[in-house]
Amino acid sequence: MTQSQLPVSLSATVTGLQSGSLPLLSYLDQLEERFARDEPEVLAFVPEEGRFERLRREAQALLVRYPEPAERPALFGLPIGVKDIFHVDGLTTYAGSKLPPHELQGPESESVTRLRQAGALILGKTVTTEFAYFGPGPTRNPYNPAHTPGGSSSGSAAAVAKNLCLMAFGTQTIGSVNRPAAFCGVVGFKPSYDRSSKAGVIPLSESLDHVGFFVQSVLDAELVAELLCYQWQVVVSSRNPVLGIPEGPYMARASSEGLAHFRDTCDKLVEAGYEIKSVPAMADFDEVYARHNLIVAAEAAQVHRDWFAKYGELYHPKTAELINRGKLVDAADLRDALTGRTKLRQELSQLMDRHGIDVWISPAAPGPAPKGLESTGDPVMNLPWTHSGLPSVTVPSGFNAAGLPLGLQLVGRWYGDEVLLYWAADIEPLIRQQ
Repeated sequence: MTQSQLPVSLSATVTGLQSGSLPLLSYLDQLEERFARDEPEVLAFVPEEGRFERLRREAQALLVRYPEPAERPALFGLPIGVKDIFHVDGLTTYAGSKLPPHELQGPESESVTRLRQAGALILGKTVTTEFAYFGPGPTRNPYNPAHTPGGSSSGSAAAVAKNLCLMAFGTQTIGSVNRPAAFCGVVGFKPSYDRSSKAGVIPLSESLDHVGFFVQSVLDAELVAELLCYQWQVVVSSRNPVLGIPEGPYMARASSEGLAHFRDTCDKLVEAGYEIKSVPAMADFDEVYARHNLIVAAEAAQVHRDWFAKYGELYHPKTAELINRGKLVDAADLRDALTGRTKLRQELSQLMDRHGIDVWISPAAPGPAPKGLESTGDPVMNLPWTHSGLPSVTVPSGFNAAGLPLGLQLVGRWYGDEVLLYWAADIEPLIRQQ
């Protein structure tokens, strides 16, 4: 098998690894060649000495444990990326920071353990912005290294886009899954709030953090979500969803380029038979925006209180500014802001009921990935869906004239993750350009 023949479908890969038609050790040999060739271009992974020697040892142990193909678990032998705020047994957590690593370690993430139990191998830690905020790491956009891959799950999105791994963990506190998925041209799924475990993940804002992931297709997302999310149910729908555009100040945050691409994508869906309704929504979006950022600052200050007191000079200026701002938040203001999460979710759900909307759609980012690596781009288009805790998925929807990817964001009902991905899988081939 040559590098060009390595499968890029997660489901096809695990089927081959389970059956043995794709020998695990041979697969790792080919992946090592690809990694050596392509990883230096994107710098998606935290450096690790002896990475593939470790992987081969772990693969050998898997083969000994599961000699019979029929008994092999769902992700048998699949190498995955893990954002470097997740603790992983045997690997150091740096969280994209300069703090002494011994301060940051902890028990393995429950989400990581779930996929390990399903047979996944850990390819390595992927680069994150510092503590999953805005202090950027070295990762480049796979489509143009002069542009950001997005953040904070920078390395995870780039790694999947470059086929260095077929699944990688991310987190989203504002827009750290859906935005980099759009910038890197991959699928990014953020489950409903607390549908996947945050245990063993260094928090940024406990009330807003979501554990999600990146894959190449929505069908791949369904396979992973069934293993990762609590009480997942397989669903089938006999109809197309009614799609809703939340018109108003929120949509005005998209760039003219991003908005024009979004409208073109909507035209494709209408031509394919989908009903799309434009519904005024989130007239108070400026208040939602301020409320969300107040929570992030206040809770980040709480998380980092002791570390920042000891190592404040080691923090990136963007993270330090956040923590210092959060220290000034009044407890009553924080309580009011936290109450607003439920209020927004209820308002959005009531609008869906009133107008017969099944799925909200919007641009997954204001536009394509900005040039430069000092900023990871604006997460504003993802913010209300993270604030409300509703499930959201980014589906690649084409490219701009410069060849940079753009994405469509689909948002489902509260804990309606299963049907959201089911419908997204139908929409994906209608809008995706290869």
